[in-house]
Amino acid sequence: MIIDCHGHQTLVPKAHINFRDAQLACLENPLLSRPIQPEMADDEIQDIIENNQLKLLRERGADMTIFSPRASRMEPHVGDRETSRNWSLACNNLIHRVTELYPEHFVGVCMLPQRPEVSLDDAIVELDRCVNELGFIGCNLNPDPSGGHWTAPPLTDRYWYPLYEKMVELEVPAMVHVSGSCNPAFHATGSYYIAADTNAFMQFLQGNLFRDFPDLKFIIPHGGGAVPYHWGRYRGLADMLAKPALNEHLMKNIYFDTCVYHQPGIDLLFDVINVENILFGSEMVGAVRGIDPQTGHYFDDTKRYVDALDISAANKALVFEGNARRVYPRLDRLLKARGL
Repeated sequence: MIIDCHGHQTLVPKAHINFRDAQLACLENPLLSRPIQPEMADDEIQDIIENNQLKLLRERGADMTIFSPRASRMEPHVGDRETSRNWSLACNNLIHRVTELYPEHFVGVCMLPQRPEVSLDDAIVELDRCVNELGFIGCNLNPDPSGGHWTAPPLTDRYWYPLYEKMVELEVPAMVHVSGSCNPAFHATGSYYIAADTNAFMQFLQGNLFRDFPDLKFIIPHGGGAVPYHWGRYRGLADMLAKPALNEHLMKNIYFDTCVYHQPGIDLLFDVINVENILFGSEMVGAVRGIDPQTGHYFDDTKRYVDALDISAANKALVFEGNARRVYPRLDRLLKARGL
């Protein structure tokens, strides 16, 4: 079985877009009534999914996608607390609709109603709802709800501990994933995402979070940002900071995906990072949608890169399935209940 750990619903029904537009209009004109949660027909959702994510999933040889709302539109920095809470509700409910229509191919991961410099109470409530009521298996955690201004405390700060306690209680990991950038110094997918991935790893390195939460798990996407390329730097920094070796200090709790869009990058990822810490992911349909003129294949057809690796069949099975089932225990139980 091939499980894609990193998929976003980048294409959505018109009613969902209209709901967001109405939310934004209310921010411009407080006299307007806040919109109610959107309604949409199954056939519109099916048309979008079957002609995009599901079509590509089948064409590229995968079986299941761990599916979450479009990352660049999570936008926790937009609006107020109610806006954020209602937008998260709408996005997560739409993901749930997809998982109900295509339970064999999609399983849900939620966005959280985070807000810059406020408590995580709403995020904890929404995580609990999505896991216990909607059957989701994980969440996306934004380390910078300010949208590119980095006002949140480091991920090792006790500010985050109530959410981590809930994650451990529910047995769900988090993918560390920022949203759109409102800072013109950061291009969202080309700079901000990769910088945030790298920054998150360094924050984890500087702290001792996993002493307090030995069962907490994070996926750092986009191949771990710049981390594999600079692995020697981080090994050296761990030594300078009097931290244990990285494999002991972090890599029992941190995993990277394969959202790296060329063969040399995937080769480097597997040369540097233990295969048990790598989950197959494509991010399609997402950051890079075009065809690579050097290969004639889509950049985000990442299965091709993994297939081309000179590693054993057993290790490929870990990357394609085994690691995801270990990192997402609720997924493993779901699949076992289906006899898989």
